[in-house]
Amino acid sequence: MSKTSKVQKTATEAPVEVSERPAKTIKLSQTKSASGGKAKKTNLDQNTSTNKTVETHHDASLPNNPPADSVILTPPLRGKDLSAKTDSDSSPDERRDQNDNDQTVKKSRTRGKKYQAAKKLTDPTKFYPLTQAITLVKKTSFAKFGGKVEAHITTYDIGSVGEIVFPHLETAAKKIVVLNDTILAEIKEGKLDFDILIATPATMPKLLPFARTLGPKGLMPNPKNGTLTDKPEEAVKRLSVAKQVIATEKKAPVIHLVVGKVDQPESELAANIEELIKVVKPSKIIKLSLCATMGPSVKVEIIK
Repeated sequence: MSKTSKVQKTATEAPVEVSERPAKTIKLSQTKSASGGKAKKTNLDQNTSTNKTVETHHDASLPNNPPADSVILTPPLRGKDLSAKTDSDSSPDERRDQNDNDQTVKKSRTRGKKYQAAKKLTDPTKFYPLTQAITLVKKTSFAKFGGKVEAHITTYDIGSVGEIVFPHLETAAKKIVVLNDTILAEIKEGKLDFDILIATPATMPKLLPFARTLGPKGLMPNPKNGTLTDKPEEAVKRLSVAKQVIATEKKAPVIHLVVGKVDQPESELAANIEELIKVVKPSKIIKLSLCATMGPSVKVEIIK
């Protein structure tokens, strides 16, 4: 239930009735004094916890007290500046411009003097024949160490492309052994000092008792991967060559591969890159660029 109180401010002002109720509009009455005729506003306590509606009534019995116009004021929201422009008041173009201004501006990367000097030897708008591109890559490499030659390919599709065996690419050496009595004795003792085990159909039955030992480690000979064959010497030679899986990035149709070393002969680098183009297929290549570990990129012309 609301409480009502009467406040008598001056002899010339009418009594003020103050009622506490959850109204959102404050009505203030302006009165004129008998002497100066200036309007006075009723003061409200801004520290009160509830909104109050203040009504000033005109008393016709008092002299020189003509009725005054009522002034309606809307109380401001706590903790919020009503003069500030909100997102809902802004147009879509203004909000888009604001978002653009809020984005962090990335500074362009500053290259060193050696890189700038090497870049002047190439034309970034030109696509060079493969042999000429390899020559430029070797010439523009400014690393003190040998460095590697990298290939960067942009394709039409995302995902796995296939497997490739580079004819001239050195990788970490793997120990490949062919099953014989000596290797079989080491397996019985639990010594597995090899990375790949090759067996023939004639010697394969000797490994069956050790299937639980070799199988989980991926060392059991298998015809699918070429480790179970009638020609173990050819298998050793084939498995010794570098074999890689070609795949793009997860979210971009771009392939990054090392195709050799800077100090390799140009003929070997050309053979590796030609094999790469063959596996990826020229019709699916948008752009192919070569570069040294420390050097500018050189675009390669693809003959489709």
